[in-house]
Amino acid sequence: MESQLGILKDEERDLIREIESERMDLLDEDELLALHKRVRRARKKHTKNYRRRAAAGVKAEGSRGGARPRHGKSAQRAEIFEEALARVSRRLAAVAEETHAALKAERLERAKAGKSTGPDQETTGNSGGVGPGHTPKHQNSAGTIKKQASSQAANAKRQAKRDSK
Repeated sequence: MESQLGILKDEERDLIREIESERMDLLDEDELLALHKRVRRARKKHTKNYRRRAAAGVKAEGSRGGARPRHGKSAQRAEIFEEALARVSRRLAAVAEETHAALKAERLERAKAGKSTGPDQETTGNSGGVGPGHTPKHQNSAGTIKKQASSQAANAKRQAKRDSK
């Protein structure tokens, strides 16, 4: 790939230099995502340009195979960015896997320590449980009250039907 960099513009060469392994090792997951987006955009641009030029030549040549060789640089640029995208994608996958493992280990540690990773017990009510009359503090809208009343009425109706048998 290094030998083909001469056909790229300066900005494109700078983008390709950013995917060197030493530079990518310094990037975190968010920065890698931004780099991935930029490389993908460049790849799409060059692939689109190549396909347009080749498609325009198909009519004159009479076949797609005959139209292809005239646009070698466009194809090479698209191939350079395809390889660059693959490198960034592999690195991003590795960093995402590391982040996933670290977060999983942290959650397991919190669970072993008995600390909840969910909402605090104080915000969900007095006992934190469910049962008759339990209404979480954050659900006091008109729609929620109506839904709870409807549910209680349906449950009472079901129970009355069972009791009458």
